[in-house]
Amino acid sequence: MAASVLFLSTTLLLLLANSFHILEGRLIKPPAKPRFKSHGPYNVAHRGANGEFPESSIAAFKRAIENGADFIETDIGSTRDGVLICMHDTTLDAVTDVAQHPEFAHKKAMYVDEGVNVTGFFAVDFTLQEIKTLRLRQRYDFRDQSYNGLFEIPTFEEYIAVALEADRVVGIDPEIKSPFFINKHVKWPGGELFEDRFVKTLLKYGYNDPYNSQKWLKQPVFIQTFAPTSILHIANKTKSPKIFALGPADALAQDTKLPYSHYYTDEFLDFIANYVTALSTKKFLIVPMDSSHKNLPATDFVERAHVRDLLVQTATFSNEAQFMARDFAADPEQEFDYFIRKVHADIILADHPATLSHYLK
Repeated sequence: MAASVLFLSTTLLLLLANSFHILEGRLIKPPAKPRFKSHGPYNVAHRGANGEFPESSIAAFKRAIENGADFIETDIGSTRDGVLICMHDTTLDAVTDVAQHPEFAHKKAMYVDEGVNVTGFFAVDFTLQEIKTLRLRQRYDFRDQSYNGLFEIPTFEEYIAVALEADRVVGIDPEIKSPFFINKHVKWPGGELFEDRFVKTLLKYGYNDPYNSQKWLKQPVFIQTFAPTSILHIANKTKSPKIFALGPADALAQDTKLPYSHYYTDEFLDFIANYVTALSTKKFLIVPMDSSHKNLPATDFVERAHVRDLLVQTATFSNEAQFMARDFAADPEQEFDYFIRKVHADIILADHPATLSHYLK
């Protein structure tokens, strides 16, 4: 009897601890976070504030939150021992100091990645312990290099923690990156796939609610991928909203080997609308440019998505003139205005979320 009472008392204290802080012996309920907005346009920090800090670093995620981002975005890859990490490329060469680590020289390899022979240091050949000895660096030489060598590669769980520990509701927008390649090179017990581990991680932290539901507004998430088979694989594993990302029409999907032109058809959009909340593509695929980098008329991509009640995510917006059409006179706020007011994009991926925040205000 005494043991049962002790167990119940301990359980009650644990439950209370999840909802209250203990201050000077009293249980104090923390203040509620401000309500998350229930509609776009959403400001999504592309790999964090990567226009300032090395991409997908904890510093980039935290700065994006300081800059007013609604969501922090990152790509998710895997280590050899099956730990999910924040990494866009399959190789580590472009954004880490791996080449300066002689102890890893033997790991340089050549693999076929999306039909192309690629040589480099692949994350799938490194354990998490080895990955954590590397340091991130800025991808582009025209951006600030002063933070190179200061930050390590975060895990998926460390990225989630940044959003959950923020002093306001901040969403996450992780991408299931290169699933065909990762499932070929990394094996999990019980025949699990990369997609299974990805969803399990989100479920562990309470992400499992439909778009714009009351629970989703407290922990917003979008799950995105360029692989249509990954969308179908996770369809019944999570209720979280999903985004299908489309590449150029003549590019091949890494999993089905079909050209993306197949996925732009009305028939496929009708089909995938049963499984996703949004579509995503590059801004120049929505508003093409001519040979002089002037805008051509917008395609009907956004209209076709909206007719099917799908949101549209558009990538990627940067402050630098070389990433903009000449029409915008190197002014990122003109570009935001065009894509939000004229094109009607719902989700904007920005390298400089502070600039988008300023425009939205």
